[in-house]
Amino acid sequence: MNLHFSEDFAGWPPEQTVFPIAGLDLRVLAGDHPFYVAEREAIRENWEKETAANPALFDGRMVFQKRLALTDTGLVAEGHLIPFSTFMWWRRQLNRNGGIHLFAYPVLESSDSALVAIRMGSHTANPGQVYFAAGSLEPEDISGGRCDVEENMRREVREETGLDLNEAEAGDRYYASHVRRTVTVLRLFRFDLTAEEMIEKIEAHMLVADDKEIAGVVAIRSADPKVHPYNIAMLPVIDWYFGEKHGS
Repeated sequence: MNLHFSEDFAGWPPEQTVFPIAGLDLRVLAGDHPFYVAEREAIRENWEKETAANPALFDGRMVFQKRLALTDTGLVAEGHLIPFSTFMWWRRQLNRNGGIHLFAYPVLESSDSALVAIRMGSHTANPGQVYFAAGSLEPEDISGGRCDVEENMRREVREETGLDLNEAEAGDRYYASHVRRTVTVLRLFRFDLTAEEMIEKIEAHMLVADDKEIAGVVAIRSADPKVHPYNIAMLPVIDWYFGEKHGS
Protein backbone atom coordinates (compact mmCIF):
# COMPACT_ATOMS: atom_id res chain seq x y z
CA MET A 1 0.00 0.00 0.00
CA ASN A 2 1.35 3.42 -0.97
CA LEU A 3 0.57 5.51 2.08
CA HIS A 4 0.27 9.27 2.10
CA PHE A 5 1.24 10.22 5.62
CA SER A 6 -0.40 13.52 6.52
CA GLU A 7 1.55 16.41 7.97
CA ASP A 8 -1.24 18.96 7.73
CA PHE A 9 -4.38 16.73 7.57
CA ALA A 10 -4.97 17.74 3.96
CA GLY A 11 -7.76 15.69 2.45
CA TRP A 12 -9.25 14.80 5.84
CA PRO A 13 -12.83 15.66 6.86
CA PRO A 14 -13.04 19.10 8.55
CA GLU A 15 -11.86 19.58 12.13
CA GLN A 16 -14.38 18.85 14.90
CA THR A 17 -16.56 16.56 12.80
CA VAL A 18 -17.09 12.85 13.45
CA PHE A 19 -16.51 10.49 10.53
CA PRO A 20 -16.41 6.67 10.19
CA ILE A 21 -13.12 4.84 9.75
CA ALA A 22 -12.60 1.26 8.57
CA GLY A 23 -10.02 0.24 11.16
CA LEU A 24 -6.76 1.00 12.97
CA ASP A 25 -3.13 0.07 12.46
CA LEU A 26 -1.06 1.97 15.02
CA ARG A 27 2.56 0.85 14.85
CA VAL A 28 5.00 1.61 17.66
CA LEU A 29 8.60 2.04 16.52
CA ALA A 30 11.80 1.55 18.49
CA GLY A 31 13.93 4.50 19.54
CA ASP A 32 13.13 8.06 20.51
CA HIS A 33 10.52 10.31 18.93
CA PRO A 34 12.17 13.13 16.90
CA PHE A 35 10.22 15.77 18.83
CA TYR A 36 11.60 14.46 22.12
CA VAL A 37 15.14 14.47 20.77
CA ALA A 38 14.85 18.02 19.42
CA GLU A 39 13.08 19.54 22.41
CA ARG A 40 14.63 17.65 25.33
CA GLU A 41 15.92 20.70 27.22
CA ALA A 42 12.69 22.70 26.76
CA ILE A 43 10.73 19.63 27.87
CA ARG A 44 12.79 19.39 31.06
CA GLU A 45 12.38 23.08 31.87
CA ASN A 46 8.63 22.99 31.23
CA TRP A 47 8.21 19.86 33.35
CA GLU A 48 9.82 21.64 36.30
CA LYS A 49 7.18 24.36 35.96
CA GLU A 50 4.33 21.87 35.49
CA THR A 51 5.25 19.86 38.58
CA ALA A 52 5.85 22.98 40.67
CA ALA A 53 2.24 23.95 39.91
CA ASN A 54 0.92 20.38 40.25
CA PRO A 55 3.22 17.99 42.18
CA ALA A 56 0.82 15.08 41.58
CA LEU A 57 1.77 14.82 37.90
CA PHE A 58 3.58 11.62 36.95
CA ASP A 59 6.07 11.35 34.10
CA GLY A 60 4.99 7.96 32.80
CA ARG A 61 5.34 6.78 29.21
CA MET A 62 2.78 7.11 26.44
CA VAL A 63 2.56 6.60 22.68
CA PHE A 64 2.95 9.74 20.56
CA GLN A 65 2.43 9.54 16.81
CA LYS A 66 5.09 10.65 14.34
CA ARG A 67 3.14 10.06 11.14
CA LEU A 68 -0.50 9.38 10.33
CA ALA A 69 -2.46 8.44 7.23
CA LEU A 70 -6.20 8.18 6.60
CA THR A 71 -6.74 5.34 4.10
CA ASP A 72 -9.55 3.15 2.82
CA THR A 73 -8.53 0.61 5.48
CA GLY A 74 -8.67 3.19 8.29
CA LEU A 75 -6.06 5.08 10.26
CA VAL A 76 -2.45 3.96 9.83
CA ALA A 77 0.14 5.52 12.14
CA GLU A 78 3.73 5.25 13.25
CA GLY A 79 4.66 6.44 16.71
CA HIS A 80 7.13 6.15 19.56
CA LEU A 81 6.95 5.89 23.32
CA ILE A 82 7.69 9.24 24.97
CA PRO A 83 7.73 10.57 28.54
CA PHE A 84 4.46 12.28 29.47
CA SER A 85 6.48 15.46 30.05
CA THR A 86 7.12 15.55 26.29
CA PHE A 87 3.39 15.62 25.58
CA MET A 88 2.83 18.36 28.15
CA TRP A 89 5.38 20.57 26.36
CA TRP A 90 4.03 19.71 22.90
CA ARG A 91 0.47 20.65 23.79
CA ARG A 92 1.62 24.11 24.86
CA GLN A 93 2.91 24.86 21.35
CA LEU A 94 0.77 27.19 19.28
CA ASN A 95 0.95 25.13 16.07
CA ARG A 96 1.69 21.77 17.75
CA ASN A 97 4.04 20.69 15.00
CA GLY A 98 6.40 17.79 15.53
CA GLY A 99 3.87 15.09 16.38
CA ILE A 100 0.24 13.99 16.60
CA HIS A 101 -1.64 12.91 19.72
CA LEU A 102 -4.04 10.03 19.09
CA PHE A 103 -6.21 8.61 21.87
CA ALA A 104 -9.40 6.59 22.18
CA TYR A 105 -12.81 7.56 23.55
CA PRO A 106 -15.06 4.69 24.65
CA VAL A 107 -18.42 6.46 24.30
CA LEU A 108 -20.49 5.08 27.20
CA GLU A 109 -24.19 5.00 26.31
CA SER A 110 -26.97 4.18 28.77
CA SER A 111 -30.15 2.24 28.08
CA ASP A 112 -32.10 5.52 28.29
CA SER A 113 -29.93 7.11 25.58
CA ALA A 114 -27.72 9.33 27.69
CA LEU A 115 -23.95 9.50 27.58
CA VAL A 116 -22.05 8.98 30.82
CA ALA A 117 -18.80 10.86 31.36
CA ILE A 118 -16.46 11.76 34.21
CA ARG A 119 -15.17 15.01 35.67
CA MET A 120 -11.45 15.03 36.31
CA GLY A 121 -9.94 15.81 39.71
CA SER A 122 -8.05 18.99 40.55
CA HIS A 123 -4.68 17.22 40.69
CA THR A 124 -4.85 15.79 37.14
CA ALA A 125 -3.49 17.22 33.89
CA ASN A 126 -7.03 18.32 32.85
CA PRO A 127 -8.55 19.53 36.14
CA GLY A 128 -12.31 19.97 36.17
CA GLN A 129 -12.80 18.93 32.55
CA VAL A 130 -15.60 16.57 31.58
CA TYR A 131 -14.94 13.77 29.09
CA PHE A 132 -15.31 10.02 28.68
CA ALA A 133 -13.17 7.72 30.80
CA ALA A 134 -10.06 7.58 28.66
CA GLY A 135 -6.31 7.92 28.66
CA SER A 136 -3.32 8.03 26.37
CA LEU A 137 -2.05 4.83 24.78
CA GLU A 138 0.49 3.35 27.19
CA PRO A 139 3.11 0.55 27.12
CA GLU A 140 0.61 -2.01 28.46
CA ASP A 141 -1.59 -1.31 25.42
CA ILE A 142 1.13 -2.46 22.99
CA SER A 143 1.03 -5.99 21.59
CA GLY A 144 3.19 -7.24 18.74
CA GLY A 145 4.55 -3.77 18.05
CA ARG A 146 1.09 -2.24 17.61
CA CYS A 147 -1.36 -0.43 19.87
CA ASP A 148 -4.37 -2.43 21.00
CA VAL A 149 -6.99 0.31 21.19
CA GLU A 150 -9.70 -2.04 22.46
CA GLU A 151 -7.50 -3.06 25.39
CA ASN A 152 -6.74 0.59 26.13
CA MET A 153 -10.45 1.39 26.28
CA ARG A 154 -11.25 -1.61 28.47
CA ARG A 155 -8.41 -0.79 30.85
CA GLU A 156 -9.17 2.90 31.17
CA VAL A 157 -12.90 2.34 31.73
CA ARG A 158 -12.23 -0.41 34.28
CA GLU A 159 -9.66 1.63 36.21
CA GLU A 160 -11.58 4.90 36.23
CA THR A 161 -15.20 3.74 36.50
CA GLY A 162 -15.21 0.07 37.54
CA LEU A 163 -17.45 -0.72 34.54
CA ASP A 164 -16.61 -3.65 32.26
CA LEU A 165 -16.86 -2.94 28.53
CA ASN A 166 -17.30 -6.68 27.95
CA GLU A 167 -20.74 -6.27 29.53
CA ALA A 168 -21.75 -3.60 27.00
CA GLU A 169 -22.88 -3.96 23.39
CA ALA A 170 -20.07 -2.55 21.26
CA GLY A 171 -20.84 -0.47 18.22
CA ASP A 172 -20.09 -2.12 14.89
CA ARG A 173 -17.42 0.38 13.80
CA TYR A 174 -14.92 3.01 14.79
CA TYR A 175 -15.27 6.73 14.22
CA ALA A 176 -12.76 9.55 14.51
CA SER A 177 -12.49 13.30 14.81
CA HIS A 178 -9.56 15.69 14.95
CA VAL A 179 -8.69 19.17 16.17
CA ARG A 180 -5.33 20.92 16.58
CA ARG A 181 -3.31 17.82 15.64
CA THR A 182 -5.12 15.67 18.19
CA VAL A 183 -7.04 12.69 16.81
CA THR A 184 -9.84 11.05 18.80
CA VAL A 185 -10.89 7.49 17.95
CA LEU A 186 -14.45 6.65 19.05
CA ARG A 187 -16.50 3.55 19.60
CA LEU A 188 -19.96 3.30 21.14
CA PHE A 189 -20.56 0.95 24.08
CA ARG A 190 -24.19 0.61 25.12
CA PHE A 191 -24.92 -0.70 28.61
CA ASP A 192 -28.18 -2.31 29.66
CA LEU A 193 -28.33 0.16 32.54
CA THR A 194 -29.94 3.56 32.91
CA ALA A 195 -27.69 6.58 33.27
CA GLU A 196 -28.60 6.77 36.95
CA GLU A 197 -27.66 3.12 37.48
CA MET A 198 -24.35 3.64 35.71
CA ILE A 199 -23.60 6.71 37.81
CA GLU A 200 -24.35 4.80 41.01
CA LYS A 201 -21.90 2.06 40.02
CA ILE A 202 -19.18 4.57 39.13
CA GLU A 203 -19.66 6.55 42.34
CA ALA A 204 -19.32 3.32 44.34
CA HIS A 205 -16.09 2.56 42.48
CA MET A 206 -14.74 6.04 43.20
CA LEU A 207 -14.78 5.21 46.92
CA VAL A 208 -12.43 2.23 46.50
CA ALA A 209 -10.37 3.18 43.42
CA ASP A 210 -6.60 3.16 43.88
CA ASP A 211 -6.11 6.30 41.80
CA LYS A 212 -8.47 9.10 42.77
CA GLU A 213 -8.43 10.82 39.38
CA ILE A 214 -12.19 11.33 39.15
CA ALA A 215 -14.03 14.10 40.94
CA GLY A 216 -17.53 13.21 39.72
CA VAL A 217 -19.78 11.58 37.11
CA VAL A 218 -22.28 13.24 34.78
CA ALA A 219 -25.10 12.16 32.48
CA ILE A 220 -25.14 14.04 29.18
CA ARG A 221 -28.56 14.39 27.58
CA SER A 222 -28.05 17.15 25.00
CA ALA A 223 -25.44 18.65 22.70
CA ASP A 224 -25.46 21.96 24.62
CA PRO A 225 -21.74 22.75 25.04
CA LYS A 226 -22.39 24.94 28.09
CA VAL A 227 -23.93 22.29 30.35
CA HIS A 228 -20.52 21.02 31.48
CA PRO A 229 -16.89 22.21 31.20
CA TYR A 230 -16.15 19.83 28.34
CA ASN A 231 -12.75 18.91 27.01
CA ILE A 232 -12.62 20.25 23.44
CA ALA A 233 -12.55 16.73 22.00
CA MET A 234 -16.02 16.10 23.49
CA LEU A 235 -17.81 18.77 21.48
CA PRO A 236 -17.93 17.02 18.09
CA VAL A 237 -18.92 13.77 19.82
CA ILE A 238 -21.98 15.19 21.55
CA ASP A 239 -22.94 17.07 18.38
CA TRP A 240 -22.75 13.83 16.43
CA TYR A 241 -24.52 11.68 19.01
CA PHE A 242 -27.45 13.99 19.75
CA GLY A 243 -27.63 15.55 16.30
CA GLU A 244 -26.64 13.55 13.27
CA LYS A 245 -26.83 10.09 14.85
CA HIS A 246 -30.22 10.56 16.51
CA GLY A 247 -31.64 12.99 13.97
CA SER A 248 -32.59 15.68 16.44
